[in-house]
Amino acid sequence: MDWETKLIHSGYDLCEHTGAVSIPIYHASTFRQPSIDNFGPFEYGRSGNPTRDALEGLMAVLEGGMYGFAFSSGMAAISSALSLLSAEEHLVVSRDVYGGTYRALTGLFNRFGITHSFVDTADLGAIQAAITAQTKALFLETPSNPTLRITDLAACANLAKSHGLFTIVDNTFMTPYLQRPLELGIDVVVHSATKFLGGHSDTIAGVAVVKDELLAKRLRMVQNTFGAVLGPQDCWLVQRGIRTLKVRLDAQQEKAAKLAAWLLAHPQVAAVHYPGLPAHPGREVHEAQSGGPGCVLSFTLADRQGARAFLKRVKLPLLAVSLGGVESILSHPVTMSHASMPKKYQEILGIEESLFRLSVGLESYADLENDLAQALDFSR
Repeated sequence: MDWETKLIHSGYDLCEHTGAVSIPIYHASTFRQPSIDNFGPFEYGRSGNPTRDALEGLMAVLEGGMYGFAFSSGMAAISSALSLLSAEEHLVVSRDVYGGTYRALTGLFNRFGITHSFVDTADLGAIQAAITAQTKALFLETPSNPTLRITDLAACANLAKSHGLFTIVDNTFMTPYLQRPLELGIDVVVHSATKFLGGHSDTIAGVAVVKDELLAKRLRMVQNTFGAVLGPQDCWLVQRGIRTLKVRLDAQQEKAAKLAAWLLAHPQVAAVHYPGLPAHPGREVHEAQSGGPGCVLSFTLADRQGARAFLKRVKLPLLAVSLGGVESILSHPVTMSHASMPKKYQEILGIEESLFRLSVGLESYADLENDLAQALDFSR
């Protein structure tokens, strides 16, 4: 099936008991069993729920995997995937990774004896040099957050396999509509489903998908043991959001591409980071592994002291944490998504006071451009 059909008719779209065109929300903590010799498919709400099962199955279909897992947040999904490692094991991580992932690695998993190396994963040589006898996995993010650097997923998957490593990719920015890492040889895909999958800024959720049965068994054990599962109401909200994923991303991506080109030409903007721009580093790699440049861009103001004046004038994009909603969201990474990073490390990555990340929503393009234009005229 084509994508717009698959999102709506996936095999997880109808209630088998009533024919309802919306999967029911099963608010149940436990399930009656026929007998001690004949347990049904669901026992206890932490271990499984029919609404969650439908979302997990849908995500497996969309990512081209075999097993899906729904978690209570994107960080719960990421942390559960990282829990596949054990003490004294090491992983190589994209250096400009999401701030929450950075915080988990440097403030939590390091306490359990799991070590890491942050490298520029756009450079295969840097990954190779960071691999040690203790390395067990690569954790990749492409495009990266917030500078949208590109990593070659197929090349990284091949390198990992040659060393007996498994790979994890955060696919939040792209979603399975625009990028399917499992098809490129990646082992585990994670999402903050709060973002584009949910799409309406009304739920917190995370998802992981794998296609290897052994990895799935290990991840299922982590999910059931930690219990950071997604509740049935939120599973239903994410499924509802997924139905409009293609039409939303098509419209948002078109506006993002136009805004990126417009910002690049603006005298108050020093740099724009967006895979759809001709001069963007890694654009060819991104186009080879993705179906489009996405709906998120970042830009740096030419006046490094103008960030607060710019923010005071912006009206339409919401100054907020998060991304991927129907509304445009303007984020200030240095004080928001990447605030947990040390100042010196922020500077290395180009995360500075004058850098902004813009998740483009469904507003009129003309209105967005006009608002940004008046906001950038902050020197008046």
